Amino acid sequence: MTKKPSPAGTRRPPMPALPDAGSGALPAHDGGSAAVSRRSFLYSLGALALSGCGGTATTAAEQGARLLATTASTGLIHPGLLHSAADFTRMAQKYNTAPWQASWNLLITNSHAQLTYTPRPVSVVYRGYDGVHPENYSLLYNDVAAAYACALRWKISGDTAYADKSVQIMNAWSSTLTGISGTTDADLAAGIYGYEFANAGEIMRTYSGWAAADLASFQSMMRNIFYPINHDFLVRHNNADIYHYWANWDLCNMASVMAIGVLCDDQSLFDEAVAYFKSGPGNGSAAQAIYYVHPGQLGQWQETGRDQGHNTLGISLMGAICEMAWNQGVDLYGYDNNRFLMGAEYVAKANLIDPATGAYYTVPYVTYTNKDVTQTVLSTNSQGTVRPCWALVYNHYVNRMGLAAPYSKQFALQIQPEGGGGNYGSNSGGYDQLGYGTLTCTRDPIAAGAAPSGLTAYTMAGQVVLSWWGSAYATGYTVMRATVAGGPYSTIASGITDLLSYTDNPAASGTYYYVVTAAVPSGTSAPSNEAACSTGAPLHTLLAFDDGSGTTAVDGSGNGHAGTLIGGASWVAGKKGNAVALNGSTGYVSLPADILTDISDFTVATWVYWNASQTWARVFDFGSGTGHYMFLTPRNSAGVARFAITVNGGYGEQGINASAALPTGQWVHVAVTLTGSVGTLYVNGAAVGSNSAMVCAPFRLQRTANNWIGRSQYADPYLNGKIDEFRIYRGALSASDIVALMNS
Repeated sequence: MTKKPSPAGTRRPPMPALPDAGSGALPAHDGGSAAVSRRSFLYSLGALALSGCGGTATTAAEQGARLLATTASTGLIHPGLLHSAADFTRMAQKYNTAPWQASWNLLITNSHAQLTYTPRPVSVVYRGYDGVHPENYSLLYNDVAAAYACALRWKISGDTAYADKSVQIMNAWSSTLTGISGTTDADLAAGIYGYEFANAGEIMRTYSGWAAADLASFQSMMRNIFYPINHDFLVRHNNADIYHYWANWDLCNMASVMAIGVLCDDQSLFDEAVAYFKSGPGNGSAAQAIYYVHPGQLGQWQETGRDQGHNTLGISLMGAICEMAWNQGVDLYGYDNNRFLMGAEYVAKANLIDPATGAYYTVPYVTYTNKDVTQTVLSTNSQGTVRPCWALVYNHYVNRMGLAAPYSKQFALQIQPEGGGGNYGSNSGGYDQLGYGTLTCTRDPIAAGAAPSGLTAYTMAGQVVLSWWGSAYATGYTVMRATVAGGPYSTIASGITDLLSYTDNPAASGTYYYVVTAAVPSGTSAPSNEAACSTGAPLHTLLAFDDGSGTTAVDGSGNGHAGTLIGGASWVAGKKGNAVALNGSTGYVSLPADILTDISDFTVATWVYWNASQTWARVFDFGSGTGHYMFLTPRNSAGVARFAITVNGGYGEQGINASAALPTGQWVHVAVTLTGSVGTLYVNGAAVGSNSAMVCAPFRLQRTANNWIGRSQYADPYLNGKIDEFRIYRGALSASDIVALMNS
């Protein structure tokens, strides 16, 4: 299976909206996490001050002045958060024409966008009742909505009275606020209102009527009060299990870190948010938030089994992150083959009515499990929730990039015009987004769609599953197959119009090459990227361990997957020729990084001679830490051999248990196979356990830096024993194949 995603990190010329991202109540935690209950905590300028983008904390104005002094050297673009200079030019040209005008009318009639608006700053914002202080965070979010709305009115109309009003609101808060407190829900306040407030400040930074000292004070407030809370949450998560918090908690704090970084000309903060988006450990990183990708590039969102109000909030927050990064020249929209669009299309479809049936569209769902929940079905709670996020998604992917995003497009057009704080438009209200997307994000239609792209291929139960991204104006798609790279290709399917996926079942085992074209108004599009996939069970890796000297175990498959002997690993006589001996304390064999990224159906088979009955030692463990891995242990805490795979930590494991531990003091042949969703564990040629609900194939682990024989991702014992004839196949061997392999 090969996957050729778009390049990442490249530069490029009917429910009220839920008021928060989730309850801050935490159940007791074990497994190494400290117990966390609802508690009161205070982050303040005095109690947890960081220097204002460099230097020792003094006055807010002095700290901010240093911020301004660094502007020329950072390379950050201004204005460069949700809106660029080109965006404001477009808005000013379009606001009195359809469809922009309708959203503009919602803006200028919103109570937050009036010159009579009066800010109500407080010294401490409380979100979540701590038993003493009542919640007052509505004062902040209303004033943030007003600062942003007035800033928009100024930038589009040129009326400086609204600029002065926006500045008045921000000055009132920067001269008053000293902390954000309450329960753990304070993390939500710092995240959601932090990124929103920073956006208002970024718009106004070019206004000559905002005194430099006042801008500096506002920047210091954001840097010294909001950012420490954002950063602490992403690093520590209140000492909870890393998968306890829903995706939106991470996302709002990531958005705030990114926005404050640009506002404060601090590249390190911007980079911190980008890095977390790509590889952060929590549920807000791209791979965790878009938890599972179904055929047709439908990405199941992490909160899908919770409710649709929070599920749609995730699209709003991740969309804001992607747009802010885009305006700084970093393409997070396209990261990991447009992973954000995968999530957006899934969430949009799940919340739209199918006109053919009058019911909500059906989307696929796989069980989601973490330490706190097991969710087996899509939640219909708050289904149909409207949020002002779809204009941004639709206009980027369709009218900027020329891709097809049919469900995001349908949602965007259905709910326009999008309103803002307190009036999102259609049938929803709230303050979790800034809004006005029809006004700020709508672009003229792209002249022609892009060619199909992002074609991926993997095997499932021996068949080849293809998925791709469509073209903006396509009316159908054709799938073609070849037996050699580059063709010639033969058409195997045509006229595909809905789910952008096709399952091929070639008659013979082998490697096949695929491309997709689109039927477009001008005729036929250029072909997509080529994706290759092997059927059958070709050999992927073979470590015979017959080398006998040095530290390299040659890969006999010819694929270059050599092993490296580390620590107390040595050569000894084996089951067949030589073997590698592991001393149980420092010895293991390391395989190349990312060895599983193109493996779906698979077989891992090896001979094991186990000297000592250790609990949780590993025959092998491939992964990237304690969140993403697959392993085989000779003995777990229940006293039986176990294989498991997870992208959600120990509580999300999908496993196969044997009825006993592997025996010690003798050579034992063990094998694990996966075909489709059926996993089987074999010991000495006999099936000793199976699981028919294993939806997590190895390629879903994504990047794996730690691919080890004899060592665990956790602090478990190293294997004390010998390993011989370690094999990986791209496909599931049959039971008779396993016996034949053992006897060969």
